[in-house]
Amino acid sequence: MAGEISQNKVKLNLARIKKFGKTFEIPIDPDKALLYKKGEADLREVLMADDIYSDAKKGQIVSSAELEEVFETSDVKKVADQILMKGEIQLTSEHRSAEREQKLKKLVHMINKNACDPKTGLPHPVTRIELALEQGKIHLDYNKTVEEQFAEIISKLRPIIPISIEKKKLTITVPGQFTGKAYGYVKQNSTMLKDDWLGDGSWKVTVELAAGMVQDFIDALNGMTQGQVRVE
Repeated sequence: MAGEISQNKVKLNLARIKKFGKTFEIPIDPDKALLYKKGEADLREVLMADDIYSDAKKGQIVSSAELEEVFETSDVKKVADQILMKGEIQLTSEHRSAEREQKLKKLVHMINKNACDPKTGLPHPVTRIELALEQGKIHLDYNKTVEEQFAEIISKLRPIIPISIEKKKLTITVPGQFTGKAYGYVKQNSTMLKDDWLGDGSWKVTVELAAGMVQDFIDALNGMTQGQVRVE
């Protein structure tokens, strides 16, 4: 974790929670914080200071006694975990703007990569996709991943431009020790058609997803399972 924050640093990304009418804040790396909530980052990568604050911008530190009273622990790491998992992540306007631009570019890239004009079999150009999104006033929900919204956005685009998506079915088996992380990822990034819990604790699931997303999907699962996922 980083040392004490400067009281002159006013542009902070914060995680915040209110309990018993009091505010508790921690300065964070926002990208790492979002990964932490998914179980994909270490707390030490998230926190930008070693204290819990009532007002981080003013450098007002909460006492150990008050933490004990409210959270039943004065351990900063345990309190920070509660704030991150149960509180709200506050982002600077600069970070929000950059994140939105990045997500929009990712969406356009995914459509260009996965969709085509059924009349020609060719991908729609990036500029055409951008114009269609603007014409249809189709906006991303920035509280969700692009993958979670992809199917819905494609359905909204269909009245505006002719568009089709080639789908692929996969059957994957995840060893028991990795199912915690893998289940949420699979549910968010594909359509689950059938799943079973096997006698050895592993999870077998048949999914459907856009053909162009298959390799990224498999790569992500390999990363979560140390390469032990089986794909059929």
